[in-house]
Formats: sequence, structure tokens, C-alpha cells
Amino acid sequence: MIYRFWDTLLVFLFTLTTATAQQYDLLIRNGRIVDGTGNPWYEADLAIKDGKIAAIGRLTDVQAAQVIDARRQIVAPGFIDVHTHIEGSIQELPQAENFIYDGVTTLITGNCGSSFADLKKFFRELDSIGISPNVGTLAGHNSIRRAVMRLSRRDPTPEEQAKMEAIMEQMMLDGALGLSSGLIYIPGAYSKTEEIVGLAKVAARYGGIYATHMRNEADSVIAAIRETLEIGRQSGIPIQISHFKASGHNNWGRSREMLTVIERARAEGIDVNLDQYPYPASSTNLGVLFPAWALADGDSAVQARLTDPKIRAQIANEIAQNMAWRSNSGRMDYAYVARYSPDSTYQGLNISQITAKRLGKTKTKLKDEIETIMEMMLKGGAQMIYHSMSEEDVGRIMASPLTMIASDAGIYRLGKDVPHPRGYGSNARVLGLYVRDKKIITIEEAIRKMTSMPAQRFALTDRGLLRKGFQADIVIFDPATISDRATFEKPHAYAQGIGYVIVNGGVVVADGKHTGKRSGMIIRGRGYRQQ
Repeated sequence: MIYRFWDTLLVFLFTLTTATAQQYDLLIRNGRIVDGTGNPWYEADLAIKDGKIAAIGRLTDVQAAQVIDARRQIVAPGFIDVHTHIEGSIQELPQAENFIYDGVTTLITGNCGSSFADLKKFFRELDSIGISPNVGTLAGHNSIRRAVMRLSRRDPTPEEQAKMEAIMEQMMLDGALGLSSGLIYIPGAYSKTEEIVGLAKVAARYGGIYATHMRNEADSVIAAIRETLEIGRQSGIPIQISHFKASGHNNWGRSREMLTVIERARAEGIDVNLDQYPYPASSTNLGVLFPAWALADGDSAVQARLTDPKIRAQIANEIAQNMAWRSNSGRMDYAYVARYSPDSTYQGLNISQITAKRLGKTKTKLKDEIETIMEMMLKGGAQMIYHSMSEEDVGRIMASPLTMIASDAGIYRLGKDVPHPRGYGSNARVLGLYVRDKKIITIEEAIRKMTSMPAQRFALTDRGLLRKGFQADIVIFDPATISDRATFEKPHAYAQGIGYVIVNGGVVVADGKHTGKRSGMIIRGRGYRQQ
């Protein structure tokens, strides 16, 4: 009887303890919390329930379906990449490994003026397949202009401007986060400031922002910054200057002047911030080497100009004139091919090397290299990497409290082409190289630039901080080993040092391996109206 009494009492006490203990879906113990505010880290546990952060602190008498021992590694909000180009690739590669392994839990696409125009369709596709990261998008000016005016090199008529503004409004109602522009690309290069202001006013009316690839990032960069600020001044919209840089060797060091202009604008009351990828090389198409007028009116018109001897000579002359600021050597040895469909052997080589290969020479002249890129353009163009910036400017821009971190990348298929390494390791590179090794910024400041700062900028009101009630987007990493492994020579290498990535409470990476989980959500802007 006595033993039976004690057995019954123990069962009762166990049942009582189980009933009173807090039940969670996931519990992260023994973490060093870097909460995204920029404040110093502190030790705590973190609990998740129903996809949200339920508690943070010294959590005792709690139970969870899954427990992760962080072993005093860093527990931070999931990284938010505000400048990506995932149109097309997200549908084919919805697990987005190159971003997820870099700790990115939210992607903002539709940058540089290029986006899907039918956002309802885009969002339906993503919902149907399921995605590992969260995804939001801007409305691209180039895409809107192309829908109304094709590739015309002229100002819009009042009717055409009204049509573009109507498309802009519909995209905001469908969930766009704001307006983006790419003013070095066709047809955006043909637009005047007033055209952008009109669209920006529409985006501002629905709580959006204006993110811009400015008209110039080299010799005329200050004029381009001033145009951007004027758009913000006239429209009242918050401004995000994309991939802020000083391009071209003769502009190295101008980041001081550029940042001074930005700081003065903020003192004036203009709401302007910056983003940056942490590399001294850019990546874009071959067409940026050509004068904008030569690319007007579509592929057939471009082909006609490049096959007309007189016009071809004029194009070559203008390209040669621009080499003075583009390259210290006066040649195209700074321009590498990332993707060229007609001949994959060009990939990973610079234009000087390709020209030497084409002509069977060891040394080439600029005029021969220009012939090479014109022939490549005739065959459809190429994706390029341009080594045109200085590490000093990269570090100075990163140190500014106005700068957040972004990749300017798409979703990569492992082993395909020779892409820019920024798509594999932008965040890990900052945390490894610029925080741990160079000590340009602190770990808390770096994480702020990757989390709460972009969340605030894009009005993601329930992400970017480790706070009770926020969506459980979380990354756990080892600050001693986190690093990027992708290089320009061998770009296909995932970042290392990140053990766990959690998206909306779903464990997408566990012990450094993608689980296949697709717990990402569609993120819509403040103007969204469900229809």
C-alpha cells in the first residue's frame, strides 16, 4: 500500500509539472543574443511557438518539441537582403540555398528598375510551390516603362505618363514595397527626372520607398546623387540608394565626398539611406559599356547599328573615350565574363584575354577589345563582372551608419557559369572579414545593418529584431568561423560557420545542412489591398 501511494503521488506531481510547464515548438538554449538593435550581446534562451518568438530570457520550467543548444554562439535575427534579382530563378530554385546558407531569411527583389509587372501572378506562383526564404518585391520603373512605351528613346506623352502611374498604383495595391529604378539601363536611361517623380509620388501615397540604381556611379556620381535627392524632395518618398559605390579608378577615394552629400541631405530633412555589397567589383550586363543611344528600340535596331560601318565606328569611339575612367590600364582587362551562352569558354576570362585568344596574340590593343565586345553584343550580350572599385571606399561606405548590407545577386545553381561571389557570401564576408579580421565595424553594428535597419526601411514591422511577438526569423552562427568561401576564381562555394537558419519558426538549416523546409512567406507592402 505504501509503495502504491508513493507511485500515485509521483505520477500526480509529474502530471502537475507537465501541465504547468510552458509548452513551445522550439527552444534555443545558451545563446549569445544579438537582437538587431545594435546593443551589446547578452546571454539568454529563446522560445518559439506558432512561427513567432514567444519568450526571451532565462527560461526555466519550459518544454519544447525541439531544443537547439546554441553553445554560446550568436543568435541573431535572420538577415534581410534588400537588393536581389530573383525573378525567374526563385521559381526554379525555391530553396534558395546560396542565400539561405548565408543566413538570409528575407529577400527583396524587383531592384534596378526590373520586376514582374503582374505581382498577383508572381505571388500566386510562389505560394503554390513553397519557398524557403520570405520574398517581397519592388515595382520596376523599366518594366513599367517598357509595358507602355517599349524601348522608345523619348519622353512619355501625358497619356503614357498617366498609364505608367496607373500601373504603378496597381502594383502598390497588389503588394509592391515601392518603386525601383535602373537609370543606366534601357529604357530607364531615356527617362527624365520628372517622369520618375510622377511614379515616386504614387508609391509614396501608398507608403512605399524609392530604391535606385542611379544614373551614374563614376565621374558624374555627385550629379546622380543630387538627382536622386531631388526626386525624394519633390515626391516626399524615402530614398534607398542601391549598391552605393565610387566606380572607376580615377574616382577612388570619392566616397568621402559622396557620403558628405548624403549626410547634408539628411540634415536638410531628406530621408535617404544606402545599401552596399562588400566587394570591390560589380556585376551587370555587357550593354553598360555601350552608349545608351546605341541600345534604343530593341534588338533588331541594335543589330542594325552594329552592322553599319559608320555607326559602328561611332560606337567604338565613344566606348574608347570612356575607358579613360573605367580602367587604369586603358584596356578591358578589368572586365570578366560571368555568363556567355554562345561560348562558355569565355566565362571566367577578361575581355583582353578573350581578344588575345580570338586573334591568336599575346598582347592586344583597345580597338581589338572593343571589336570583341561588339561581336559579343551582336550574339546577344553577356553577364559581366567589372573590377572597378577600391577596398578603401568599400570599407569607408560600410562604416557609415547609413549603410545596410545587400548582395545584388540572384539565386545561383551550384556549379553553373562563373557568377559574382556576392551571391554566396555577402553577409558571411562582412561578419568574417570586415568585423572579425579588419574590425571596421562591430558584430552588433553589422547585424543591425543586416536586420533591423532594412526591416525599418522597408516597413517590415514584425521582422528584423529578436522581440516577443515578432516572426521567428533567426540565424545561429559561430563568430570565430563564419566566413565566405566563394572567390572570383571559384565562386561556387557556400558560406561557412552558420549552423541554423529558422524562417517563420521552421528550421530550414540544421547543423549546417538545408532541411528542405519551405516556410517562407510573401511579404506585401503597406498599400496592399486584398481583392
